[in-house]
Amino acid sequence: MALDETHILDLTPVGISSLSSVFEAADPLAVLSGIDRKSLPQLPISGVKFHAPVERQEVWAAGVTYLRSKTARMEESDFSATAYDRVYDAARPEIFFKAVADKVVAVDEPVGIRSDARWSVPEPELALVLNSRGAIVGCTIGNDMSSRDIEGENLLYLPQAKIYDRSCALGPWILVGPSEGEVRAAAVRISIWRNRDRAFTGETSVGNIRRSFRDLADYLFRSQRFPHGAVLLTGTGIVPPDSFTLQDQDVIEIEIPPIGILRNPVTVV
Repeated sequence: MALDETHILDLTPVGISSLSSVFEAADPLAVLSGIDRKSLPQLPISGVKFHAPVERQEVWAAGVTYLRSKTARMEESDFSATAYDRVYDAARPEIFFKAVADKVVAVDEPVGIRSDARWSVPEPELALVLNSRGAIVGCTIGNDMSSRDIEGENLLYLPQAKIYDRSCALGPWILVGPSEGEVRAAAVRISIWRNRDRAFTGETSVGNIRRSFRDLADYLFRSQRFPHGAVLLTGTGIVPPDSFTLQDQDVIEIEIPPIGILRNPVTVV
């Protein structure tokens, strides 16, 4: 639990040792707000190694929720451009599986680009944190790494373009209890650094997501059961130019100011 920008609080003395112990409560924010902070150990952030804020939750993703994403995916696809056009305006969103918890990387850990891909990009996204009842209990920052050339070659290759080792990053932590209105007012920013130079930068607003958070969460939980909850990436509105592809040792920084910065170096997998 963050105390300020330099220290965090250790919650284990009050019996909180897992995400579920907070998020399965009727009011997670009330649970955290009711803790006597003065009685808890304080740890400097500089001396803490952060894990990805996911335990046994599955990670899923929603696609084509921004107009910019629809346009980019139509442009990259040789055979299935109309599918992306139609899903953007459809009642049913595109939702796909992204990662199991133990394949998600944390802040400062390497994200992967496929060795058999020629065109790899990060996708900076707001990620919704849901409990087992489908309630939205918080949000974090996500990076939905993608192989655009593989996805564009054939829509049926989407799982290979999206699901591979180190293809998902979450962090640095979870912001608990904000309203959708508060989060929609936030900016999403990305910088990609190469040899200490900024190779790409972009910015959009969470408010540009076409669908409501509740709508996305409800579709995820239709005919589905998540006994440990789930994390749902909400799509990207920042797409690098077609001439850009990630390289080994690039560094990706994704910022959503109410949450923080998710920073990851890049490695080939």
